[in-house]
Amino acid sequence: MDLAATVAVAFWAMLPAYVPNNVAVLAGGGRPIDGGRTWNGRRVLGDGKTWRGTFVGTLAGVALTAALNTLEPAASEALGVPLPAFPLAATVALPAGAMLGDILASFLKRRTGRERGAAFPLVDQLDFVVVALVLTALAAPAWFGDTFTLEVVVAVLVLTPVLHVGTNVGAYQLGLKDEPW
Repeated sequence: MDLAATVAVAFWAMLPAYVPNNVAVLAGGGRPIDGGRTWNGRRVLGDGKTWRGTFVGTLAGVALTAALNTLEPAASEALGVPLPAFPLAATVALPAGAMLGDILASFLKRRTGRERGAAFPLVDQLDFVVVALVLTALAAPAWFGDTFTLEVVVAVLVLTPVLHVGTNVGAYQLGLKDEPW
């Protein structure tokens, strides 16, 4: 597979994991997942991780896979690249894993004394990717193996931080985020 095809497959396959955290920011608010609890004097997660944001973000990723599955034949033909269709297990695992990864990163931030919104290099950019990939590999191993070749995984690991920084700076400039990271 050439570089353009690899990037196309990587972006397509990760879209259901890329979208949930952005949607969660827009739909967030409401009851925090940790219910305000503390552990060792620090919040377990913080006010930024809410049930509503997690549910709506995951649902958005699931809905996106339905749209991508519908568009896949035409998109594959137009790009000249065989893009993957998403089986049900991957449909749920990618967005749920992304949300879980972000929640785990929040937990790590609190344990290391970082406040909400504080930068945590590499963790901020790859937390959701790693957990989404692991959960998907467990839930849909055959599809995962066919889709996430070594080249595609490398493309995801390179592409994601660039996209993450770009979307965060854009959200900051639009007033949707308090910090540009």
